Amino acid sequence: MAKFLIADDHPLFREALVGALEPLFDDVNIVEADDLDSTIEALKTHPDIGLVLLDLNMPGCENYYGLTRVVEDFTIPVAVISANDSANVVSNVMGLGAKGFIPKATSSHTIADALKQIMAGSTWLPEGMQEKIDSLDSEVDLVKLVSELTAKQVEVLKLVQDGMLNKQIAFGLNITEATVKAHISAILRKLEVNTRTQAVLLLKKLDLDQ
Repeated sequence: MAKFLIADDHPLFREALVGALEPLFDDVNIVEADDLDSTIEALKTHPDIGLVLLDLNMPGCENYYGLTRVVEDFTIPVAVISANDSANVVSNVMGLGAKGFIPKATSSHTIADALKQIMAGSTWLPEGMQEKIDSLDSEVDLVKLVSELTAKQVEVLKLVQDGMLNKQIAFGLNITEATVKAHISAILRKLEVNTRTQAVLLLKKLDLDQ
């Protein structure tokens, strides 16, 4: 029996994908999750899940954090399914350990074929995508640096990117200004930069509008 985890925060998309896949497999069990926390919980609760279909833009999954967390913590193949199929995003996804990238516009029959190939040990990309990503300069090292940030640090960095001052960040997150400063110091250290501006510029280099 095939057992999949569909991790996506759009219930209508999950419902449509479940309805499309169930007739294409003789015996299938599908578990659903709508954010990173519920994804991790589902993987712990259902150790027999054979493949994860992971959306990049769920709550908690920013900056590829969800993908790196699942890949590093579980020995389960991951197929990223996303509306953003830019070559940069696909290159980063595959470099971080995903076994496939499936655009959300892909037909249900093609998705089923992709899942079967991945479960058989192969990787899967849309036709012509491998040639596109082979021509790119890798951003995986940068992605890995950003993915080492905690969820709270990512939240702080986004507010820095929005131009907010430490006092404004502290008020918005209901934490002390000293805590904000500690988060920013940790962010700069993890990203191997010296200033807030450099950290924001690094973040802008990644195509994170997934």
